[in-house]
Amino acid sequence: MESAGVDSDGRVFNNAAEMWAEHVGGESDKRLDWYRNGVGYWQEVEASVEGVLGGYGNVSDADITSSEAFLRTLFTDLHIIGGPNRQLVSLDCGSGIGRVTKNLLIRYFHEVDLLEPVSHFLGAARQSLAPEGVATADEHKAVNFYCVPLQEFIPEPGRYDVIWIQWCIGHLTDDDFISFFKNAKVGLKPGGFFILKENIARNGFVLDKADCSVTRSDAYFKDLFRRCGLHVYKIKDQKGFPQELFAVKMYALMTELPKRSNHPRTRSRANRPAVIK
Repeated sequence: MESAGVDSDGRVFNNAAEMWAEHVGGESDKRLDWYRNGVGYWQEVEASVEGVLGGYGNVSDADITSSEAFLRTLFTDLHIIGGPNRQLVSLDCGSGIGRVTKNLLIRYFHEVDLLEPVSHFLGAARQSLAPEGVATADEHKAVNFYCVPLQEFIPEPGRYDVIWIQWCIGHLTDDDFISFFKNAKVGLKPGGFFILKENIARNGFVLDKADCSVTRSDAYFKDLFRRCGLHVYKIKDQKGFPQELFAVKMYALMTELPKRSNHPRTRSRANRPAVIK
């Protein structure tokens, strides 16, 4: 990306490459330190809704409501219906304490796996979602709890209908962002897709030195999606958050866009009177 960006101290970088070169380039230990410090930041945070949402626990309801509306639209558009003959499975990346799984995903998917590198967050999620491996009444359940960083995770091939990634991708460098999605593609079922929900910078990027994360602009994200070989199927803006917070967007991302049938004969016959036979 060529757009300029800033860090949390107000320092200006000419572009993202300059920023990444300083923070993770050169010595291999710098990349390790980047991820170690990021996880270290969250290890000091309370395992609660208020903690994982940075003191804005009050936005959780609005977040879930918008996410559910987006997911339902995608299910309708793509004719996704779960049932005895189609067991729907999702992966919750950066799951934290399991807030999104508990309030949204487990209601739509028969099985949900959680991926979270902060051990006490994942422990809280397990205690909340599967204290004794007990499923909900309709057999929807959290199955696997992976305490693994995004950049190191290799999914089971063809397991997931939806891979949900929320408020965590900013911890990945651009190179690891691309590697993550290329690896994660293998975990999708045919017709499966990603949902990425993330903070959006107005321009370029904003580096938070405290938690080692980068908030990217919409243009920055779209450039990375292209480099990942992903197609943007649908985008929705999050509404109802306090004005002082970053804007938030939801992206539905696919390895291939679904084919749309646009046959001229179908359109021309649509206006003809029906014939009873």
